[in-house]
Amino acid sequence: MDRFLAFVRKEIYHILRDWRTLIILLGMPIIQILLFGFAITNEIKHAKIAILDQAKDTHSKALIDKLLATEYFILDEYLSNESEIEPIFKKGNIKEVILFEPGFGQRLEKESIAHMQVIADASDPNTATMLLNYTKAIVTDYQMQQNARKKLPFSIDIHAEMFYNKELKGVYLFVPGLIAIILMLVSAMMTSISITKEKELGTMEVLLATPMQPAVIILAKVIPYLLLSFINAIIILLLGYFVFGVPIHGNLMLLLAEMILFILTVLSLGIFISTVTSSQQVALMASLMGLMLPTILLSGFIFPVENMPWPLQLISNIVPAKWFIIIIKGIMLKGAGIGLVWKETVILMGFLVFFILLSIKKFKPRLT
Repeated sequence: MDRFLAFVRKEIYHILRDWRTLIILLGMPIIQILLFGFAITNEIKHAKIAILDQAKDTHSKALIDKLLATEYFILDEYLSNESEIEPIFKKGNIKEVILFEPGFGQRLEKESIAHMQVIADASDPNTATMLLNYTKAIVTDYQMQQNARKKLPFSIDIHAEMFYNKELKGVYLFVPGLIAIILMLVSAMMTSISITKEKELGTMEVLLATPMQPAVIILAKVIPYLLLSFINAIIILLLGYFVFGVPIHGNLMLLLAEMILFILTVLSLGIFISTVTSSQQVALMASLMGLMLPTILLSGFIFPVENMPWPLQLISNIVPAKWFIIIIKGIMLKGAGIGLVWKETVILMGFLVFFILLSIKKFKPRLT
């Protein structure tokens, strides 16, 4: 028994001395519960909407006030005509557009029925469905309140339309997100583990002793992962298009160029992780905690970023996958060109340069 307890004490001391492992063991549950607790929610709040009020009468204004009085909607823009609807959806900020027909209030009073239209951005079908349900519930509540004071009840007919995904297929949401996750997995995680393995086995010292420049050695190691990642992305695109019917409305060459940019960005991130880790285990844990969880939870792949607390929304801005998913959904589903995704493209380029410079700074001491 004494020997057994001695081994237990020895293992405890070993864990306490290894502060990296201790941080992972204690920090991972805390980070996971916070991320999952705040990021996973079925509610949608503060969704940006646009309104086209062609009636501008008492009933339309009262309904607009009732919609905006809730925590579900934020008025982002008033539209002047229907031609503005699709361009504003392509920009990516607006989740729903609400249209009131001309003479909306007069029709309610005289004909006891009026029509309004709700158009939702169904590139995220879950969000579109929930916002439509919120809108219908608020309109129904207004209708019931008004009818309680009238002898002749009226009804408001809501015509719903889904842009970019009329059938509300979930695969339209998952294919772009899966491309980001697969590229992150192959490009960043495998690259960081591969380079760290060379350092851990001591073979990196042998490689650096060759006449080749260190930058050339690193480039030679990452090129296979660049090609493998690109092939994986092409396979997912082909399967999404031919098997699941996910469209590619935008320019195919622009889409491929953006995919290559994202691959280079996450490759540079993988190289950076390899420069600050000394073992494959630490590199793997850093990749899982620093890349996979944020990519799944904070990129907008599954859960809308707008629903999260503002600290997580701020953190999501440093997740490269968030900007890539905005780009790829815009090109594939909305037919967006470079004029609409240039900001996200510049942000990815900034990440690429930033991680390359960090990697050079961290890698230099090991080369001297």
